[in-house]
Amino acid sequence: MNIIKHYKTSVERLELANSNSDAGKLYIETYGCQMNVADSELVISIMIDSGFAITDDEKEADVIFINTCAVRDNAEKRIRNRLIALNYLKKKRPGLIIGILGCMAERLKEKLVQEEQILDIVAGPDSYRSLPNLIKEVEAGSKAINVLLSREETYAEISPVRRDKNRVSAFISITRGCDNMCAFCVVPFTRGRERSRDPKDILKELKQVIFEGYKEVTLLGQNVDKYNWNNGEINFANLLKLTAEVNNKIRIRFATSYPQDFTDEVIKTMSEHKNICKYIHLPVQSGSNNMLDKMKRGYSREWYLNRIDAIRKIIPDCSISTDMISGYCGETEQDHQDTLSLMKKVEYDFAYMFIYSERPNTYAARNYNDDVDEKTKKRRLAEVIELQQKLSLQSNTKDIGKVFDVLVEGVSKKSDNRYFGRNSQNKVIVFPKGSLNIGDYVSIKVISCTSATLLGEIVI
Repeated sequence: MNIIKHYKTSVERLELANSNSDAGKLYIETYGCQMNVADSELVISIMIDSGFAITDDEKEADVIFINTCAVRDNAEKRIRNRLIALNYLKKKRPGLIIGILGCMAERLKEKLVQEEQILDIVAGPDSYRSLPNLIKEVEAGSKAINVLLSREETYAEISPVRRDKNRVSAFISITRGCDNMCAFCVVPFTRGRERSRDPKDILKELKQVIFEGYKEVTLLGQNVDKYNWNNGEINFANLLKLTAEVNNKIRIRFATSYPQDFTDEVIKTMSEHKNICKYIHLPVQSGSNNMLDKMKRGYSREWYLNRIDAIRKIIPDCSISTDMISGYCGETEQDHQDTLSLMKKVEYDFAYMFIYSERPNTYAARNYNDDVDEKTKKRRLAEVIELQQKLSLQSNTKDIGKVFDVLVEGVSKKSDNRYFGRNSQNKVIVFPKGSLNIGDYVSIKVISCTSATLLGEIVI
């Protein structure tokens, strides 16, 4: 196979790789968070540089990778079902190589190969450089596993290959791993210790993204606020400023922030740069101090509300979202009511809401009983969702009559005659196509709304 070394854009790299008739073909599926999307782009880059082409058709693939999530049990169940569905391909083509990548691979390791006989490769988030060699091991007749976690690996010099044909939004990882050790969370065990990327590499990647025509970038990390380069020489607020100043026409977003580490300096940096989007995802998980303590979140309800007050004071038009867990170990009805009261006080614009799902080997699994019954969990989650829908509708109703700059992202799912895009506050707005193209910026006046979507018209 020919190794591709010289390239300019992701499109050119893909075209060159796919023009190689001798290349093996890779099909990759991604589950879970934005971090996994970014990791899949790294994997594609590594595989292209080792001589593979990329296909969108699993039936013509020589290698199929499933990039997985292990944060919740439902995510793993979906992946197990997907492997069952892929078994028919394996039976028709015994030479097909199937691999599991990412967090689920790291969590289950060798056990995954024993449980899923269909699998040939199991590779954790820090072992993607070894994938070409793992494929060679399989071709030589053995199963291949690499789940070693690293304290240094950031894939610093690898330029991800992005497959967004519209070239609207791109992801750039700025940190890997997590040191927070929340009691319920499996991420520190599947992605390893925190480490930050060299800012020079981040800015180089950002400039490449701009060169390729992207209009928006999201800086990614399990906890972006812990970004730390050269013993504090550059913190997250500094990095945010540096990225915003590369080009004031490209939007900058980031995810995810952590309340204990979220500083006024970051908020002020956001307020000083128009192209840093006025949206913050600040997961709280519970409104109860008792639950926050048992979750080992490292902050109190009062601390969290102090961070919310700072955001409202410095950026009054900032949109705020959160994560909520219902039915955590030992959660009482009062704890649940504390969560609802926090939601009412903050008035979140939207939220990601889940039933507690015990993850093996976490602190919670080892030390607490998962003692809230399923019926109570579902009832409490339903109440959280119902309240958030009211808060989201309330938030969206306030936007009626306002005009926003919107980045056109794609065609509406409900109408081929309408586009959708997001404003700086990360709210989805649907509007007529007019003479616009995907990737354009347009001024949209909001004329109506639902709890999930703003509906608007083009301002001429």
